[in-house]
Amino acid sequence: MKRGFLIAILLILAGFAVWLYRQFLRTIPLPSNPRTVEEVVAALGPAVKSRLEPAFQNAGLSYPPDRITLLAYKAEKRIDLQAANASGKFRPVLSWPILAASGTAGPKLREGDCQVPEGTYRIAELNPNSRFHLSLRVNYPNADDIARANTDGRDLSTLGGDIMIHGGAASIGCLAIGDPAVEELFVLAALTGLDEIGLVIASCDLRENSAPKLP
Repeated sequence: MKRGFLIAILLILAGFAVWLYRQFLRTIPLPSNPRTVEEVVAALGPAVKSRLEPAFQNAGLSYPPDRITLLAYKAEKRIDLQAANASGKFRPVLSWPILAASGTAGPKLREGDCQVPEGTYRIAELNPNSRFHLSLRVNYPNADDIARANTDGRDLSTLGGDIMIHGGAASIGCLAIGDPAVEELFVLAALTGLDEIGLVIASCDLRENSAPKLP
């Protein structure tokens, strides 16, 4: 009885937090001069190259690479970048800190649960006109999320969406990595090509921590 009551209260509070966040989003203006992806790359590309190219050289890779994989760890609040040339193995290049991400260990199950998804994803789209400077849209829910929802009997229309990696330092359900880092990732993703980018979001880095107990 008490447990059910507490869960109900937590769900209400989570819903209220999401509502407040959406109200907050409405106060952040969109860019007054819309840009294209190509314009952003042209404007930021040289500076981003000067920041990233030394890390690629140290890894023995060319810039931009042929393929990249992003490994996002929720517990460690970190995104690792690994890259490869056409015929080579993936090598670690650098890491970006995650400045804000809500929720706990475990996958995203429904809209409003404030969870960052977990699983293997793709970057579906680059948004050069984000309220959070720049953003990269994650393809949540993907086929695996939909299959799990069907198995659980969850309504597919309530799974949520609009999961981003973006600039700034505030987020609910997304990964905020700050403006300089999102500039680097945005330009790198545009130059590499979305079809050549993999994304894994995990509760933690099992090389550093044991698997968390899910609620």
